[in-house]
Amino acid sequence: MREKKISVIVTVYNVMDYLRQCLDSITGQTLKDIEILCVDDGSTDFSPQILEEYAAKDERIKIFHQKNAGAGAARNLGLKYAEGKYLSFLDSDDFFEPDMLEKAYMQAEKYAAEMVVFRADQYLTEKKEYNPMLWSMRIQELPPYAPFNFRQMTDNIFKVFVGWAWDKLFLKSFVDTHYLLFQEQRTSNDLLFVFSAVALAKKIAVLDEVLAHQRRDAKDSLSKTREKSWGCFYNALTALRDRLKQENLYQELERDFINYALHFSLWNYNTLAEPTKTILREKLLSEWFEDLGIAGKNRDFFYMKSEYEQYVRLTDKMDV
Repeated sequence: MREKKISVIVTVYNVMDYLRQCLDSITGQTLKDIEILCVDDGSTDFSPQILEEYAAKDERIKIFHQKNAGAGAARNLGLKYAEGKYLSFLDSDDFFEPDMLEKAYMQAEKYAAEMVVFRADQYLTEKKEYNPMLWSMRIQELPPYAPFNFRQMTDNIFKVFVGWAWDKLFLKSFVDTHYLLFQEQRTSNDLLFVFSAVALAKKIAVLDEVLAHQRRDAKDSLSKTREKSWGCFYNALTALRDRLKQENLYQELERDFINYALHFSLWNYNTLAEPTKTILREKLLSEWFEDLGIAGKNRDFFYMKSEYEQYVRLTDKMDV
């Protein structure tokens, strides 16, 4: 039996309109020695039937079913059964370039990297257009060589990459050694996994080209319904802080972490609708800003002065 070079873990939940495009982008990869682990998260549409249709045609596809528990739990189930040397993750409404896995695999092998990061863009469903996401990899903050680790990054290590898993390739033995798992919550469930990997990896490499496409404007997108899970980002931040302390990295990364905690808190606040926005504001002011280490820090502590200024306005009860 040929070695499985990559295990691709696909989380599936009520995405029948987009699932075929996703699966076609994986089964049609130029790298053939892969396994495709599809975890159905309790879908109530025709997604399970589409999975069965594809599995009947491609023996590399394995299907797992679970009661609806979210993408984090689904990824963890896939991790349990993954046999590939490397791990790739994909949400079932997104899709890859045909040579994504091959290019990421070759880059990982070239540098013996524990983690490879590549670029992604947004696919606007209604307009059928692609939008660049230059902010998803801040290449100017990275060294001009590979491999590297977080100490060679020149800015906040939690903002050089985005805390999602699908634009990255991970060495499975690295993930297993460090017991990296996804948080089993509705949103922000991959932040802990990804940023723990960034902090722990001794060898990171990048590919400065777009190899994955994130679908936007999908009517059932989690990003449009975060009012149902407005506290998940705080759970992710505190779990990351605990992991950094466990690894004796928090003291070294405290300023980066607190700056990112303010950034992510404000992003969640600014993008929520009422009345949830006011509920989050009250929670931030009464507990979370202090618990995350933000309260009491002066202006010079923060990298982004505009974020600090909004924080001051919030604490003064003067919203922007």
